[in-house]
Amino acid sequence: MVTAWIGSLCIVLLILFQVLLALGFPLGEYSMGGKHKVFPPILRIASIVSAILLSFALYVLLSLGNVIQPNDLTTWHDYAGYSFGSYLCLNTILNLVSPSKKERAVMTPLSAILAFCFFYTTYNAAG
Repeated sequence: MVTAWIGSLCIVLLILFQVLLALGFPLGEYSMGGKHKVFPPILRIASIVSAILLSFALYVLLSLGNVIQPNDLTTWHDYAGYSFGSYLCLNTILNLVSPSKKERAVMTPLSAILAFCFFYTTYNAAG
């Protein structure tokens, strides 16, 4: 399913972004309100946690899109897909009101695209 591939590409880019933030690259203006150009240690840990959660989201999206075949595609995949889609809708709203212009410009459309990909892919997998 095309939305699974598009969403997966977006997630892989976000995982890479989170890893770069955790490593201390000066990309903080695109995340967490843009307050820190280089993340302090506590936010670097948050970036690692985000990368791990995004990896799980990638697995869910690829499973729902039948790109990979899990051993047991059950209703928990649907719940996870709708949960990630809902989280990303909230994330889109929060990015829209971010004080960082860079975050608003880059992360708002990215999270909106991902929310759509999760909802569309989950709906079609469940249906």
